[in-house]
Amino acid sequence: MIFRFKIEKTIEASAVLLKTEANRMTLLRLLKLLYIADREALKERARPITGDRAVAMDHGPVLSVTYNLIKGEDFLAPQWEKYVRREGKHEVALIANPGVGHLSKYEIEKLQAVARQYQDLNEWELSEFTHTFLEWKKNQPPPKSKKDIPEDDILAAVGLSDLKEKLAADSEAEAIADRLFGAD
Repeated sequence: MIFRFKIEKTIEASAVLLKTEANRMTLLRLLKLLYIADREALKERARPITGDRAVAMDHGPVLSVTYNLIKGEDFLAPQWEKYVRREGKHEVALIANPGVGHLSKYEIEKLQAVARQYQDLNEWELSEFTHTFLEWKKNQPPPKSKKDIPEDDILAAVGLSDLKEKLAADSEAEAIADRLFGAD
């Protein structure tokens, strides 16, 4: 796996998106906007925002750990739930401000731009839009199931296949620096 999931960035990115819609949206909408922002950041900067791994599901690609956090099914869920709470079956709400200390200016602007770009689409239209992504088409699962989307397929879809080895080396160097300097 090239990219590493970062809970703090995921919480902060979710908060940035939730703030664009009065601190509340459907979980499907949040998952789609996060995926689109991650994908665009990867294409533009060769690095996603969250580092989460993708799975193909009926309604398009989904960031797997983030989805499990929303459902309360990940060991990091208590950290997530300090800031984002599930409201009923289909919505999530921002309940505390995590700040943006782990996000770069570019990442904040990318999240806000994605929210603006897709503000007129509802969650089902966003879902249909993500069905156009090559990585989802290639890994479309049988109904009511999920299938991992290999990083290679995402890299190919955004035109970065030739950078795979460099991205893996950069990610390893970042992991070593994090361990040495005690970063989260």
